[in-house]
Amino acid sequence: MKHDARRYAPAAVRNRKPIYKVLRPHLPRQGLILEIASGTGEHITYFAQASDPGLMFQPSNPDRSARDSIDAWTSALGLSSVLPAIALDATSAEWPVAAADVVLCINMIHIALWAAAIGLIRGASRVLPRNGVLFIYAPFRRGGHHMAPSNQSFDQELRSKNPAWDLCDLDEVTALAAANGFGPPIVEQMRANNFSLIMRRLQCRVIG
Repeated sequence: MKHDARRYAPAAVRNRKPIYKVLRPHLPRQGLILEIASGTGEHITYFAQASDPGLMFQPSNPDRSARDSIDAWTSALGLSSVLPAIALDATSAEWPVAAADVVLCINMIHIALWAAAIGLIRGASRVLPRNGVLFIYAPFRRGGHHMAPSNQSFDQELRSKNPAWDLCDLDEVTALAAANGFGPPIVEQMRANNFSLIMRRLQCRVIG
């Protein structure tokens, strides 16, 4: 029997529909959607199924088994609009994608070093055109404070696994984005005390 490489993330199945509801108004009718840290592939394949046929989706993950899962989901669903998953490290000074119309990042920056958030924003600034969209979904602190007791507990859980992991501060993320050429964010509160940030690339870019 052929090995099924698909991975399953119950949280991804729960949140992909509400995330897409917020994301969809900011998608172009055609172009390339680059997802950073695509995980199991259950988000990007769902988005591809629900989107206009003029959109192409490029998943990525630095982990080989995650890329195998993404490609297996793409194959199982028969999706021609999802490209083969590529190896991409957000912290790299060069990404293997030269240009994209939208950059997505769901549930990555709080389970990685702060360098990953810096790399994500700088990389998105490099590949996005003027008015291109950077979409980030994650739990956040704000002004140095947790916005819900559950987020504080989650932060403590993350730190117990890796002291370098913690919830990013929303104000620090948006300040970093502004320094790298993005406009003020649209902030949408989501289920389970998560947030969606939607930021558009301005004409000028100043690396911070």
